[in-house]
Amino acid sequence: MSSRIGILCSRVRVEEKSLFAAFEALGVSPIRIDERQIAATVGGFDPQVDVLLERSVSTSAGLVALQLYESVNCPTVNTYQTASVCADKIRTAFALDVAGVPQPRTEIAFSTDAALEAIETIGYPVVMKPPVGSWGRLLSRIHDRDAAETVLEHKAVLGGVGHQVFYIQEFINKPNRDIRAFVIGGQTVCAIYRQSEHWITNTARGGAASNCPITPAIADLCERTSAAVSGGEHGVLAIDLLEDPERGLLVNEVNHTMEFRNSIDTTGVDIPQHIATYVLQKAR
Repeated sequence: MSSRIGILCSRVRVEEKSLFAAFEALGVSPIRIDERQIAATVGGFDPQVDVLLERSVSTSAGLVALQLYESVNCPTVNTYQTASVCADKIRTAFALDVAGVPQPRTEIAFSTDAALEAIETIGYPVVMKPPVGSWGRLLSRIHDRDAAETVLEHKAVLGGVGHQVFYIQEFINKPNRDIRAFVIGGQTVCAIYRQSEHWITNTARGGAASNCPITPAIADLCERTSAAVSGGEHGVLAIDLLEDPERGLLVNEVNHTMEFRNSIDTTGVDIPQHIATYVLQKAR
């Protein structure tokens, strides 16, 4: 009996198209599930699939869908536990700290006054990020007190849940690049350098991708990070690493529904095939 694979996605991007093709190549026709079409009775939901691969562009919708499917014992990739940690940079920082995984110094503050104190405790420059967000959006590199006061005032006026808690990191003087490693089931299958003259190196912001060899140090750090955010269950993750001139590799962020369109040809590794194989293992 073949496994019924569901792919949760309201938008079919390049990545989802390649995932559908990867499953087809393995002899499985996955079912597309658009979360916008779901209406479910709590306690009476029929998942109609044997495993769900969550690929929603909406973080909040994806997290609720994972809870829904797991409530009826349907395996999910990633699990709600893993996704909920990765979706929140503050929870990620706590998980990495508990596991002893190296990361940039991070401060959390609950008011503009406390945030200014935290910034000056770290020392300029610092990076301020929204606790929830992706694609390098709403990041601020702050060089002095005037800039800090301006950014904090803007966040206070904007309001909203994303601006009520301040997430502040030390600025790492990286060599005009960072590393994105793709980790599936705890194994680092490939990695890319993301190079840019701009301090934000995300490919979504124009960073250029090139192959990054998997060193023992990268593999070890990524496996430890995967275990830390997943409670040892691992999953399908993209881990962003920074190269600190003195401390070596630091974990910057962990992503649970990553894009990989710029990384397949760059690395020569069939990332969707690795993901599809892993998901099928979860269905058995």
